[in-house]
Amino acid sequence: MSARSGEELNELDARQEPRLVKALEMVAPGTALREGIDNILHADTGALIVIGEVDELSFLFSGGIKLDVDYTPSLIYQVAKMDGGIVLNANATKIAMANVQLIPDPTILSLETGTRHRTAERVSKQTDALVIAISKRREVVSLYVDGAKYILEDIPVVLAKANQALATLDKYRTRLDQVSTRLTALEFEGGATLHDVLTVLQRSELVTRMAVEIERYIVELGTEGRLIEMQLEETMVGTASDKAALIRDYLADPSDEAFAAALDQIGRLPHQDLLDFGRLAEVLGYDRKLNTLDYPVSPRGYRILGRIPRLPKIVVSQIVRDFGGLDEMLAATDAELEAVEGVGEIRAKDIREGLRRLQEINLVDRYLQT
Repeated sequence: MSARSGEELNELDARQEPRLVKALEMVAPGTALREGIDNILHADTGALIVIGEVDELSFLFSGGIKLDVDYTPSLIYQVAKMDGGIVLNANATKIAMANVQLIPDPTILSLETGTRHRTAERVSKQTDALVIAISKRREVVSLYVDGAKYILEDIPVVLAKANQALATLDKYRTRLDQVSTRLTALEFEGGATLHDVLTVLQRSELVTRMAVEIERYIVELGTEGRLIEMQLEETMVGTASDKAALIRDYLADPSDEAFAAALDQIGRLPHQDLLDFGRLAEVLGYDRKLNTLDYPVSPRGYRILGRIPRLPKIVVSQIVRDFGGLDEMLAATDAELEAVEGVGEIRAKDIREGLRRLQEINLVDRYLQT
């Protein structure tokens, strides 16, 4: 995968299962390992491949041929013709052994029926190795990571799922933009309620979760997933930073520790809890029994100030600390803005002009949505 940057993609990466992602990256289209797997699959041979630290796995081995040669797709295809398992080193650059009989603990529970897949599941549960089982009869590639099974699907199937998920994400993002625009208008008017805030927060999290699903598809697609990746990056611009600013604006406890805890809790909420506004209110530090429709709230100003170009986060934090809320900022004179540390005369004018333009743009956007 290409190098990622930006707050949005950092959040997505943090929510992935690192071991499974690493396994999918190793077998993604365009890699030498995937080429070897495809060769075995197309030849109707079948194979059991174990990837890990050879010395740590040696207690499972019985017999076999020690090779210790550089990995190539053609070579693994040739050694797969033998009945036993194939052992690769941890980064799959060397074929350590071939025709190995693997003897995992037989008392480990396995739900698989075939000998090859049962062995693969048990080895995966007993060790840290990535185990790949290639079914000769069904032409299916199964990855076993920490005892969990993941079926490697054909590229057209994964592409179709990714495109469907992208279409859903696009709808989610459109709805998020609508509710976010409405909240911004209400913030400028001083009429925001907790219900409006929680609606935006819920939609932000739904967008993030859908993007995490698409990230998994991108990893699995390898070189075939570049277009999907570009579309995801375009769709997700600004979502993570906006969500973080929204939480900072309305969190009952403004401390950094409370913010980090709330951000983590929202990411871990079960889907049903995410649909429960009472539970979301609780995460932000409010009583879950509140009538969110009637409970007035006022932002601290992080989200609005974050949309003003060339305004550093440290200056945003200083302005919020000095004024305490958006209403106070809007009512402040130029002299009061200039007095804030890090602002000065030129930046004060930029802030004033930025707030004015945001009000105008938001008014137009809201009009176009109606």
